[in-house]
Amino acid sequence: MNSSPDFSKGLLPAVIQDASTLQVLMLGYMNEEAYFKTQADNIVTFYSRSKERLWTKGETSGNFFHVKNILLDCDQDTLLIQVDPVGPACHKGTDTCFNTSNQDNAAWLDYLKHIIRSRKGASADTSYTASLFQKGTNKVAQKVGEEAVELVIEAMSNNDELFKGEAADLVFHLLVLLEDRGIGLEEIVKLLQQRHAK
Repeated sequence: MNSSPDFSKGLLPAVIQDASTLQVLMLGYMNEEAYFKTQADNIVTFYSRSKERLWTKGETSGNFFHVKNILLDCDQDTLLIQVDPVGPACHKGTDTCFNTSNQDNAAWLDYLKHIIRSRKGASADTSYTASLFQKGTNKVAQKVGEEAVELVIEAMSNNDELFKGEAADLVFHLLVLLEDRGIGLEEIVKLLQQRHAK
């Protein structure tokens, strides 16, 4: 984060978002001490208005929020904290404090897209993904074709675990091919949205 939060007016709202699903989990408040403790520990700590003290989320329940990213709004007076939650977010036992489900993890594909993108220019010996990029578009496209064929074969076998494994392989390699071609996943989603609207 380049800027610093402006605590001159008191407590700042901190919106807590699941880094994988992008679901908003809850809203809390931070003073400067809570903010710095959150940064230092990589676990969300709020300032509790009811207890009038610092409160680390999960200190009694064990349902901690592990910090993945902290973003600051344009006015420097609201925080968006992306987390990896342990257990339910709400003290009532629900996934979120808004009584919504946090089980849909399809948004994690956007996170995976960024990991794939970060490996595009890396040395081939650093990861499987980097080695695919180094082999070129033809090889990446060939892998997508191979995975598609394997998925079709597993669809006929009635083995759900093998089918899911091949589906994951196909999606992964498709994301690599999209990145290799310089086409963002969001462009494909936009095309699907346009088709759905017709």
